[in-house]
Amino acid sequence: MDLALLRTFVTVHRAGSFTRAAALLGLSQPAVTSQIRTLERQLGRPLFVRCARGVTATTVGDELAHKVAPHLDALTEITEAGLDQDSPTRTLHLGGPPEFTAERALPALSPLISQGLSIRTAFGAADEVLNGLAAGHHDMTVTTTRPRGGLLTATPLCDEEHVLVAAPRWATRLGGPGALQARGVRLLDPVPLVEVHESLPLIARYWAAVFDAKPTAAAAVVAGDLRAVLSCVTAGAGLAVLPRYLCTKALDSGAVVALLDPPVPPLRTYFLAVRTGTLGLPHIARAHEWLLRSAAGW
Repeated sequence: MDLALLRTFVTVHRAGSFTRAAALLGLSQPAVTSQIRTLERQLGRPLFVRCARGVTATTVGDELAHKVAPHLDALTEITEAGLDQDSPTRTLHLGGPPEFTAERALPALSPLISQGLSIRTAFGAADEVLNGLAAGHHDMTVTTTRPRGGLLTATPLCDEEHVLVAAPRWATRLGGPGALQARGVRLLDPVPLVEVHESLPLIARYWAAVFDAKPTAAAAVVAGDLRAVLSCVTAGAGLAVLPRYLCTKALDSGAVVALLDPPVPPLRTYFLAVRTGTLGLPHIARAHEWLLRSAAGW
């Protein structure tokens, strides 16, 4: 059986779409369709059923994918290992949120530069970078959303703790953490909100987890980068919810103050996502392993 046909089949099975598989393989959609039809004729059984949003594997297709995919991935790993040794540099295309990528991921990957790795980054929200990964625009993404389906594989990377912060003058005006615990979330009503989006994603999550409530005010400042949010809070614009890794220095220096220390602080998990099977590529596998190892100390 032609290995090229099996490679196309596994890609379609993981992608759930002839169109997406064609983009990943660098083929036209008719070529992918023709290869799948050829394989189905050879097997005498249908492998996929067309549906409204792509294709769904038949039981025969699922069985075949389960049998052949690990072997194709192993062949890719063997082939690419040789290419990696012959190439002086390999480029990793990394997608992720700008703050975490800048503050965590890129510094962690920097030692690999001396080993011949090149890095190109693209910033975006979780859905945006996952769509880019699925389309072949990125090799790896850091995301707070666990992807579904067989095309992408995600590994938990680390958890980030969220902290409710404001400038010291706001903390003094509110009366400190004891006052907030005693009087509840309504004590915060006079304080302007600073967020990354109009929907208040971080504040709403914190309010629900800690206060069992929803924020009642709109944001006074919306800044699309959490580092800009921290700058506004430091300048006294209002309060915000920020990941602890991003505001640790500001907390240690006293530039901002934690308004509350809940017994169970809200957490958000980051995932490291790749297209299924691409960890057989040495430069992706090396970066993946390096990030996981680095994250153990975060």
